[in-house]
Parts: sequence; C-alpha cells; structure tokens
Amino acid sequence: MMEIASLEKVCRTVRRDIINMTADAASGHPGGSLSAVEIITTLFFDKMNIDPQNPKKADRDRFVLSKGHAAPCYYAVLGERGFFDKAEFKNFRQLHSFLQGHPDAKKCPGVDASTGSLGQGISIAVGMALGAKKLDHSDVKVYTLLGDGELQEGQVWEASMAAAHYGLDNLTVIIDNNGLQIDGANNQVMSLGDLKAKFTAFGFQVLEIDGNDLGQVSEALDAAAEDGKPKCIIAHTVKGKGVSFMENQVGWHGKAPSEEERRQALKELEEES
Repeated sequence: MMEIASLEKVCRTVRRDIINMTADAASGHPGGSLSAVEIITTLFFDKMNIDPQNPKKADRDRFVLSKGHAAPCYYAVLGERGFFDKAEFKNFRQLHSFLQGHPDAKKCPGVDASTGSLGQGISIAVGMALGAKKLDHSDVKVYTLLGDGELQEGQVWEASMAAAHYGLDNLTVIIDNNGLQIDGANNQVMSLGDLKAKFTAFGFQVLEIDGNDLGQVSEALDAAAEDGKPKCIIAHTVKGKGVSFMENQVGWHGKAPSEEERRQALKELEEES
C-alpha cells in the first residue's frame, strides 16, 4: 500500500499537470479535473490491478471516466503512472493528438472506454462488470467516476437498477460531488436530493466521504463489498481544489487559465509542496 505522503506528492504533480495542459491548450475543464485528483490518483497508483507496460492485459481492473470532460486529470494520472510519455501533455486537445478533449479508448493507452456523453459511462461500466462476473467468472474490478450534475441523466438510474439486479459487487461507482455543474449550483439547476438514500434504495452499498482526503478515499475503496451489492462512494469534493481562485467557482468548469493565472496557480501548488 502506498504511503499517504507519497500519494500527496503525486496529487500535487497531477494538479500542476492539469493547469499546464489546459493553459497550453487554452481550453479544457480544470475545475472538475482538480476536484477528482485524489480519487483517480489513488485508484491508479494504489488500488487497481494494472500494468502501464501492458495496458490491455486481460485480467486488469477497469476504470471508466463517466465525466469525460475531466480528461485532464485522467491524462495527468496516466502520464505520471507511465502509460505514455509526459511530453504528450503539450499536445492536449491538439489535432491528431491521442489526448483529445474527451478520452478515446482506441487511441490513448490506459483508457478503457471512450466517454463524453454524460450518463453513458456508468452503463459501460455495468456492462464490463457484468461480463467479468457472469461470463468470465474473473476477479476483475470495475470502477467508474461520475459527476454529480451527471446524475440528472436518466440513463444513470437505469444502469444503477441493472447493477443491483445483476448483483455486481465487483462494481464501484464514485460520485465526484463538488456541488457545481456548468450552469451553476446543482441545487439551482436540478436538486439531486438525498443521494445516499437514493443509491441505497437502488440496492447499493453506500459510503459517504471527503473525496479530497486521501485517507478517506483509500479506506472507502478498500471497504469490503457487501455480497451481491454494487458499491457507491459519494465523495464530497471541492471544484477547483488546490487553486485558491478556482475553488468553488462555477466559472472554472470549462475555462482554461491565462498565462498570468497559470503562474499564480503553479506558485500556489509549488508552495503547498
């Protein structure tokens, strides 16, 4: 198990990568990428059965970034983990680059599913978990990360019903619950209500944590699955986490930092270390 201090160091590096990628491209989604850093970093550096030298190995665990616009975080973690040369970060969102605005499984090493249309990723993850459990009878675990605004998509709840119906206790659904979506606060756009009660009613084992606390993220991912129940981790996070002027600001959902903002953000992240 990786030490928390080592994971913290990786998280700081990933946050700097996110800032640089979006600033270089002058586009992208920094807010929801920064909120998800602890979750994706912990999965890829400490929990998942994966091999950067053999990204397609049959018995690997799977990860689906259902909130595909948080690709800068995903790419940063994959690059730091060794799936591809970090020099590729400079090509983010450029024509012919495999680091597109949303993950492309056909082109990017380490990406198990192409995502971007919100609501679809959890359905893909359910299919993967169903195949592993019922068809292959393997020990493969499947993880998917959703945005909280994404839960307003009806397909999410159809997939959740299927996950419980088929007893997919090899599936972990993680909600990046930062409270903001592109049009404003979730509660103003369409209130999500009591998420814990909802997922419990849909047949999930539900855990609620601080999603920017590495210790809590690690413990929740390690928590033994209840037999026959998919797991849902409601991770309360801060949009724009780690950069003072981005934190809890809806405007940073899909806006890249300017050169001056890049310098300020990197200075803050350097001071943290």
